[in-house]
Amino acid sequence: MPTTKLQRLFQYGSLATSMGINAAADGIKSVTTGEKTSLKKLAFSSRNVTLLGDKLRKMRGAALKVGQLLSIQDESFLPREISDLLKSVQNQGYFMPARQLNRILVENFGENWRDNFKEFDETPIASASISQVHRAITKDGQKVAVKIQYPGVKDSIDSDMDNLLMILSASSFLPRGMYADKSIGNARTELKWECDFNREARSIKKFREFLEGDEVFRVPRVHDQITNENIITMDFLDGIEITKNEWDQETKNWIATQIMRLCLQEIAQFKFMQTDPNWANFLFNESNKSIELLDFGASREYGEEFIRNYVTCLRYAVDKNFDKVEEYSKKLGYLTGSESAEMIEAHVESIITLGEPFRLENTDESGLYDFSKQDVTNRVKSKIGLMLRERLTPPPEETYSLHRKFSGVYLLCTRLGAKVPGKELFDKYFQV
Repeated sequence: MPTTKLQRLFQYGSLATSMGINAAADGIKSVTTGEKTSLKKLAFSSRNVTLLGDKLRKMRGAALKVGQLLSIQDESFLPREISDLLKSVQNQGYFMPARQLNRILVENFGENWRDNFKEFDETPIASASISQVHRAITKDGQKVAVKIQYPGVKDSIDSDMDNLLMILSASSFLPRGMYADKSIGNARTELKWECDFNREARSIKKFREFLEGDEVFRVPRVHDQITNENIITMDFLDGIEITKNEWDQETKNWIATQIMRLCLQEIAQFKFMQTDPNWANFLFNESNKSIELLDFGASREYGEEFIRNYVTCLRYAVDKNFDKVEEYSKKLGYLTGSESAEMIEAHVESIITLGEPFRLENTDESGLYDFSKQDVTNRVKSKIGLMLRERLTPPPEETYSLHRKFSGVYLLCTRLGAKVPGKELFDKYFQV
């Protein structure tokens, strides 16, 4: 893995050059054959998609953060090949060589770093965009997970983001309404948060306080003596990723209900959210019927005024009050008031659609909303193209992460085919 800014700059430079050469060659070929094409199609040909995927896997960090950002875009702007690539890159692991791993541990804990552990498994059990995780046992016999940040990721965030923005902009890949500078800027901020493991440790402790006494959710304990800004050590959790097992329907309903409940609590009650929607961050421990929570790097706080207006807007959305949703969308900064009628309608209708699981008319006689039959996400997604074309202002920065999490919870409930008491949960936590 390239670690210095110069090494990473070379990687991006070689990527841009190779993609440019391939696009030029394909362009010449299309001229000679009379085939109609476009710059976007040439830039993201099948061989350039393969090239891009290989580079993203190797670079990690900012590359995968931008991949995550783009992977939620509408397919009218995001070709299926790119969408499939980004999903595969997000899910495919990359492990540091053993020598590099040992060097990082020595740099952070000294030559005798092994003295902190009775056992340390050098084979990672998981990897993500900025880190990999190892199983270990502390000197006093505690089972722990040791999360180790990839070298060079933190120091290269700004340059990596700038290089990626240059490549994507030059290829005419990013739609105007995506407000690339704002979107990439938001991703830049989030990645810096995620790379600060001291910040993540504080977020874990905050969630332990929020959920103290909660009978369902379990948050790992941070082991401060073997934690710093680059390495975080926490209790090892024994649960199974919630989508990795065939639970019975009653269990699926229970899991989905609890995760939806937590999401609403995070917004309205805690005003603090773990915003990463990755399903791997939720583990189900069948032995004690608990849900174990992982990865708090993307946690963030929301201001009182924003939450008050956001909750009010969603309540009006559940009530299907078009005018009030429009009014609070302006207060929140979604709309300026100068948009076309089509844009306003698409935006307001998409928010009203999001309120469907919390509406009485959409529940069964038991008060449950059936996510296995929902098409909320598809209906909202169908409006994204128009909104990207017609949008006059970028969305409020708070909603980039909040809606990513909300959408992830909807998709999780759908994946589980769960029935959830949406109205009951909404009325309990979203009182104005």
